[in-house]
Amino acid sequence: MEYNSLIAQVNNELITKGYPLASKRAREWLFLRLKEMRMTPRTLMKDIDRQKRNILIGNMYFFFYHAKYNDTLPFWDKFPLVIPLEKYSDGFLGLNLHYVPTRLRLMILSKLSKKINNKKMDETTRMRVSYDYISSLKNADIFKPCIKRYLTSQVRSRYVVINPDEWYFSCLLPFERFQKKTKKEILGILG
Repeated sequence: MEYNSLIAQVNNELITKGYPLASKRAREWLFLRLKEMRMTPRTLMKDIDRQKRNILIGNMYFFFYHAKYNDTLPFWDKFPLVIPLEKYSDGFLGLNLHYVPTRLRLMILSKLSKKINNKKMDETTRMRVSYDYISSLKNADIFKPCIKRYLTSQVRSRYVVINPDEWYFSCLLPFERFQKKTKKEILGILG
């Protein structure tokens, strides 16, 4: 099933059931529904229309990643959901939303969505964000666990862009693929 039709179907079903988007009940229902539909990171990555060779600051992407220092890292995410903040010659700095609980993902996205470049919510819409901007926010601490450096040489797929009208939905997807520790352990460590 194509990602766009999945989102439309899930949104309609959530509305019909009366589940608020950020509720525990909605997340549990979504997880079961994704299993039934066999929606996985791999199926999402097959959407050729979404695949990009490069990233743009302020967009949101999924991609497969293999950490360069995976032997020494205590844990890492093999399938990050990232909002790039800065580009470098060998990679980029970004916010991987998988490193915080769902309610914080939605809170972070809500804060960043106030800094969009236009109201169209289409392929031209991006968040006007940077590391300096995030560091200057009153509650910058909530962003700290998410700030990660990615090396282009370690990216193992093309980048799959998430459209702005799908940002909130994508934050709910249980697609993190943590290595060496479970999601529960990691979120407990990071607080």
